Amino acid sequence: MNPQYDVTIGIPVYNAEQFLRQTMDSALAQTYQSIEFLLVDDGGSDGSVALLRELQATHPRGADLRIASQPRNMGVSAARNRIIDEARGRFLYFMDSDDTIEPHTIALLMEHQRRTEADVVFGSYEKIELYNGGAKADACIYPRCDLLDEDQLASFAYRKYGGIQASACNYLVSLDLLRSTGLRFIDTNYWEDMAFTFDLVTYARRAVLLPDVTYHYLCRLDSLSNYQQRTVIGKAEVERNIATVAHMKRPWQRLQDKPYLPNRYYNAVMTDFYVVCNILKNRHVIQPPFTARELKAAMRHPAPLSAILGYRTARTKNLLLWMLGRLPAQVMVLVIRCLMAASEWRRNRKR
Repeated sequence: MNPQYDVTIGIPVYNAEQFLRQTMDSALAQTYQSIEFLLVDDGGSDGSVALLRELQATHPRGADLRIASQPRNMGVSAARNRIIDEARGRFLYFMDSDDTIEPHTIALLMEHQRRTEADVVFGSYEKIELYNGGAKADACIYPRCDLLDEDQLASFAYRKYGGIQASACNYLVSLDLLRSTGLRFIDTNYWEDMAFTFDLVTYARRAVLLPDVTYHYLCRLDSLSNYQQRTVIGKAEVERNIATVAHMKRPWQRLQDKPYLPNRYYNAVMTDFYVVCNILKNRHVIQPPFTARELKAAMRHPAPLSAILGYRTARTKNLLLWMLGRLPAQVMVLVIRCLMAASEWRRNRKR
């Protein structure tokens, strides 16, 4: 099917009625005109679809709003993959069904895509964490830069831990790139967007990062990605986090000679490290508990020692993580506990 729009805004929807209207108001308020709004109903039971039908019938852009329904609740990964399959735009922009964007978001990203012929254009974003009785906002601001040579985007993304966003939202990406590479969301409801973006940066040849805040990410207390204020955390939920990181650590043959591979591995194993830290921090509410052997297995480094010793970048960082994961399980847990205590002491000293 030939593209009919410049951009598809793709939004998975599952029982999102409480927040969906403000999300749609911000999407439909875009100053850019050639946009398809593709909503995938993931088998919810609230009034989300009725709200979307109302917008189709009454909004001036209702003719550009399309609803696709999953046969049953299949999860956010399947919904996003369906958006990739069915989108009619040349470029795709994902949103979550409880977030909002600025009116100029698509116009700004398209302006820089046309200027540079980029595969991906990232905007900066604001994260709003909701608490009982209040909210806390924190902005993630990218530097203003064009990354127009091969491997530049991946090198930037992996240069430090957390160097690129974990979300699949708030960037414009070429649908031709996604379809030609076969890049898909993995089958999980936990950190699937982090794994997707972590891999995407290895495919994009030209990219732009912008300091403009274009997206407002709402982190709710009942979000799957939010462990705050939880009295019980199921072990299976955390295990799915670990499985997603295992996907990120897999040794792709096509990346073996890439200069950024050592930093990619470091980022992935550091994610495991922070997962283990959070398991230890929340050990009294995770049921059933993790064993020391399970934590040791999670910390496995994907590269052999011989390869790490030959790294030109991030050699020491990867070597330390490799050694940590090779300690006896109980000793590894003790070392990580000591590192956590030292970090907490430094934070308290700065206050």
